[in-house]
Amino acid sequence: MTTELKLSHCSFCGSHKDKVKKLIVSEDVAICSDCIDLCNQLMIDDITEKMPEIKSEYQYDPITIKEYLDEHIIGQKNAKVVLSVAIANHYKRIRSPSPNLEIQKGNVLLIGPTGSGKTLFAKTVAKYLKVPFVVADATSLTEAGYVGDDVESMISMLLNSAGGDVKLAEQGIVFIDEIDKIARKSESTSITRDVSGEGVQQALLKMVEGTICRIPAGGGRKAPNGDMIEVNTKNILFIGGGAFVGLKEIINNRLNGTSIGFSADIKDKQKESELHLVSPDDLTSFGMIPEFIGRFTTTVSVANLTKDELIKVLTSVKNNYIDQYKYLLSIDGIELNFTNDALGQLAENTLKLNTGARGLHTEIEKVLMHHMYNTKQYRSDKITALEITQEQVLEPKVVNG
Repeated sequence: MTTELKLSHCSFCGSHKDKVKKLIVSEDVAICSDCIDLCNQLMIDDITEKMPEIKSEYQYDPITIKEYLDEHIIGQKNAKVVLSVAIANHYKRIRSPSPNLEIQKGNVLLIGPTGSGKTLFAKTVAKYLKVPFVVADATSLTEAGYVGDDVESMISMLLNSAGGDVKLAEQGIVFIDEIDKIARKSESTSITRDVSGEGVQQALLKMVEGTICRIPAGGGRKAPNGDMIEVNTKNILFIGGGAFVGLKEIINNRLNGTSIGFSADIKDKQKESELHLVSPDDLTSFGMIPEFIGRFTTTVSVANLTKDELIKVLTSVKNNYIDQYKYLLSIDGIELNFTNDALGQLAENTLKLNTGARGLHTEIEKVLMHHMYNTKQYRSDKITALEITQEQVLEPKVVNG
């Protein structure tokens, strides 16, 4: 076949140039428009097969978010609903911006006792959304210029979590833990500097609302003439969490008033359910400045867990403690089981300590420490199963090294 004849036909399908829309030729090869279209379609099909379709309307649906939270967090139904709606609206605002409206950002404030799952809520939401997430301790924050972490250090941490990707960091989540610790000491405006209280709230205002933060390119503190990276916090979701000890009394005083004397009604001021009645004025009375509270439009109250809910935390949620320790001991060929009474006692012990779900980890570790230390001896003695009873939880064996 001559070169001239060869170039008049497609080298792939053999079609003559007169029978196709276009024939593209080179020195010794030719391809027709039909073959090009086929190759394009094959590439599209291959990409579609490898990359699963992400439906944003499904991903940011509050019911779907709540169902995901249900898999990882026990109880707290009302908190899950409120948080799911807030998260859905926040990311709809980012991913589907209105051409005619400027939708304001709604940051979230989580209020509840220690160990009730505030940090877990934020971590679980970030995991679901697959966005960068960092936990910042409010007690370490100070105004710029003082010893400690200034508020921009949180954005630097978020940028590191995003692997240096600015666009990804700008859609992340920052959880400010123990935010109640930056309350000012009194309701009156402070004349002197309050390095770790009102001043920090003032420093956080612009960042939480949305501003351009200039972060040192290499991390660490700002230096003159150092390279800086600009991060816009407009779309970063800030979630504040705190126990707000004493807030219940403020709410009760507002709702019931205060009375003195023998005829005064005795009110139960320990009900956790009263936290959901919190108002911005209550938080101002606690010591948060009104401008700061105004930046957190959604307030979620998280209640203490009951005994039954603590048992479910031990046994039912994904990555629960019982499954974790069963796996660790199975590596040594030992099957671990707990009686129902033992599980109940673990929950009872945790309730007495008033440390919430995180106290369960301490309790179960205390009970299993002796057994985990002696796994080598158990293998030698051909012990392949352990059953933890209520008696062992009440009187854990002590490790004899």
